[in-house]
Amino acid sequence: MSRMTELAKEYRLPLKSTPEDLGCDWETVLRYGDRILLAGHWYNPDGKSWIAAVYEFLDDDATECDDFIGIREVSEERFTDNGHAIAWAIQNA
Repeated sequence: MSRMTELAKEYRLPLKSTPEDLGCDWETVLRYGDRILLAGHWYNPDGKSWIAAVYEFLDDDATECDDFIGIREVSEERFTDNGHAIAWAIQNA
């Protein structure tokens, strides 16, 4: 199992989803070109309780909120807020 898959499992991030479903389950979900960026709150006692992930559309012509996306990157680092988490996601998109 890859480290990314381990992190996704730990954070309970779906490996495959839709932008719409992510938006219902996580605090911050943004479209960034052909990527979907996610920042989510994940309890951590040290105060850095935000994680980030980057998803990509699975079909070349997919662009809608109900088209399937797959996970591409997951942050090992945890962040103090959703802004820093999204900054990481932009850099890793």
